[in-house]
Amino acid sequence: MDKWLWAARFFKTRSLAADSCDMGRVWSNDHQAKAARDVRVGDVLRVKNEGGEFVVEVLGLSSVRGPAAAAQALYRETEASKVARAKAEEERKAMAAFELPVGRPSKKDRRDINKLRGRVIRF
Repeated sequence: MDKWLWAARFFKTRSLAADSCDMGRVWSNDHQAKAARDVRVGDVLRVKNEGGEFVVEVLGLSSVRGPAAAAQALYRETEASKVARAKAEEERKAMAAFELPVGRPSKKDRRDINKLRGRVIRF
């Protein structure tokens, strides 16, 4: 499993791929995958990495890391996965536009925060 994930360029190193398997970030056919698990053509993998969560179907096998074009030929991402990752990317961009206040909140800020959280404190 870790060798295929590395060859398909989901992770930069095999050790990162193996660590992700150990942490439960890789699922194969609705079962948590271990690093030593065999990958077969037709398997459906769910992989979480820094690029998002991918749901892919295995189309080919490789234990050698090659060019990106060859790596992309090893799998096909589902349409639902593409839509979900695009939505997550839009949310990340929207959050980047939102700026957090710097420093401690003022008295007015604290009242606004409490109001948003549903805590109305009256003295």
